[in-house]
Amino acid sequence: MAHTPVPEADAILDKEFPVLDKGFVRLVDYLGSDQRIVQAARVSYGEGTKSHRQDAGLIDYLLRHDHTSPFEQVVLTFHAKMPVFVARQWVRHRTARLNEISGRYSVMKDEFYVPAGEDVSEQSEDNKQGRAEAAADAELQESVRNRLADGQEAAYAEYTALLDEGLARELARVNLPLSLYTEWYWQIDLHNLFRFLKLRMNQHAQREIRAYATTIFEITKRVCPAACASFENHVLGSVRFSAAEWRALQQILGDPGTGEFTGMKGKELDRFLDKLRTGRQL
Repeated sequence: MAHTPVPEADAILDKEFPVLDKGFVRLVDYLGSDQRIVQAARVSYGEGTKSHRQDAGLIDYLLRHDHTSPFEQVVLTFHAKMPVFVARQWVRHRTARLNEISGRYSVMKDEFYVPAGEDVSEQSEDNKQGRAEAAADAELQESVRNRLADGQEAAYAEYTALLDEGLARELARVNLPLSLYTEWYWQIDLHNLFRFLKLRMNQHAQREIRAYATTIFEITKRVCPAACASFENHVLGSVRFSAAEWRALQQILGDPGTGEFTGMKGKELDRFLDKLRTGRQL
């Protein structure tokens, strides 16, 4: 199957979508779309192109049942600019390919992340690895932002001084802080991108990387709208229950009857009622 352009995706190629105070994400290129997913799936049994509605239904079925290999046929390449601490969380997703700017070859730019006032929060009492939801008081916000900026300015001044003295770039950079901005090209298939988004759009992820993940998802919707709609419905919007929780839920719900109260219909309603009665994924 030849490359089929997607006008909505082509319209945003190379467009920078701002993230945080100085960062961005842009779509560099893409290979495949919703159409590639269904073509890859149907090659198994030799059927050709169907209607748009049938294609969306097949994509939904594949995602719902974790048939992931057709989603790997779609590949997206992004150019992103983010603070180093965000990059170090991001790079934990190892099923991608990336090339990052090198401080050994290049002089790093004087660009550092300073959180907005409303993003300055104290340590959460419930989440040991995160901040509280509420912003700190205005006085602490201003103090923190000023101290971060002062520290960044001092670190960069020392960096440039070492370079001016002839020190190797690979050594001069070692005291630069995690707030320094870096850039990379990042290429990933849609299946593994969905795994990245599931974790990094989650409320437990750090606020800064959530901002990047949300932007990437909005871009990806332009390339694969049907796949993203199914992902949003069955993954982002879903909740997992333990066996004990499920037994309790069945007791609470009792007999769901015809299910008219759900607003669902057809096979979607049948699947829902069967799940309620059996507790099995269908």
